[in-house]
Amino acid sequence: MSTYHILRLGARGDGIADGPVFAPRTLPGEEVSGRTEGQVLHDVRIRAPSPDRVRPPCRHYTACGGCQVQHASDGFVAEWKREIVQSALRAQGISAEIGPALTSPPASRRRATLAARRTKSGAMAGFHARASDHIVEVPDCRLLHPDLMAALSVARDLALTGASRKGALAVTASLSLHGLDLAVDGGKPLDGPLRIALAALAGRHDLARLAWEGEVVVTRRAPEQVFGTVRVVPPPRAFLQATAEGEAALCAETETILQGARRIVDLFAGCGTFTFPLARTAAVHAVECAAEMIAALDHGVRHTSGLRAVTSETRDLFRRPLLAEELARFDAAVIDPPRAGAEAQIAELARARVPRIAHVSCNPVTFARDAATLVAAGYALGPVRVVDQFRWSAHVELVAGFTLNGA
Repeated sequence: MSTYHILRLGARGDGIADGPVFAPRTLPGEEVSGRTEGQVLHDVRIRAPSPDRVRPPCRHYTACGGCQVQHASDGFVAEWKREIVQSALRAQGISAEIGPALTSPPASRRRATLAARRTKSGAMAGFHARASDHIVEVPDCRLLHPDLMAALSVARDLALTGASRKGALAVTASLSLHGLDLAVDGGKPLDGPLRIALAALAGRHDLARLAWEGEVVVTRRAPEQVFGTVRVVPPPRAFLQATAEGEAALCAETETILQGARRIVDLFAGCGTFTFPLARTAAVHAVECAAEMIAALDHGVRHTSGLRAVTSETRDLFRRPLLAEELARFDAAVIDPPRAGAEAQIAELARARVPRIAHVSCNPVTFARDAATLVAAGYALGPVRVVDQFRWSAHVELVAGFTLNGA
């Protein structure tokens, strides 16, 4: 058994000692021992704990891979995530004031992807263990919203009904206004008998909608989501912010950054998470690459009154970003790209000199790269706020404002 001093926490939530040696579920300042395999410390024992170490609130934490930092105090985690953003910006030569993190409460996740598998004696469903395809059942999960916990038993039944013995199902479960909305991948081919069995299963569990390998099998009630004042029925597996509290925080920050704007472009708009709250006071043009998401957004527009003008466009913003000439008619933009960031689109926003930009990001590294482009073009960065809706995880989200100097 070797002994190590933990120097810092890595981006994935592991403690890092000299070597480097990665020690799961440890904290900076701790003295730990264990058995080293390669660069990973196994069978970790805490010899001298950090004052920031707490008892994990979930009894499944030791086995489950769904959370990474339940052993750390809330204050430590919030500051660690702020420092991740600051470090990414410093690497680009940018300094910024980052406000206090806004963290979603326990038992608030309204969307999760569960793993489900047939077994010799039945079926099991839960989350994968850390770095493993082994499934850990989580009947007392402290992360999922109480109404989403029902998806665990549904996932087990889905495995019994349509999983092969060779692989696990991926069951994406979301809460909607009218019940559970489930989309399943990795199952048997959808044929007539399976379709009938799945429809019966949806009835037994009172599901709103059930999709199988991208095809809707049954819709018993429209799985509506509310964005602003607009009810939208997203397509199966469509992007949805992880918690209602996180979505509200992101929208509030975005509205503050863009307050007073009259013509806004919403880039990577999805089904209208930001489009519709902003459309209460401004004309908004929503752009998204997935045609089915734009169709859901347009349907919401047609069935809602009291909004300013909302227009939309289906367009791959990675291959065909809106050009500076097209952006010239807008006085503000909101952009919420995938983890890869939006290098080409950010370059066009900078070239167009759109006066104000709200940038929502789930990857501090690509955000910092995009921020460097805007700062070099004459934008001032601020405010920056971490919005932590993936509580107890290493995932970091943020929203930041950019204002063109002199605007």
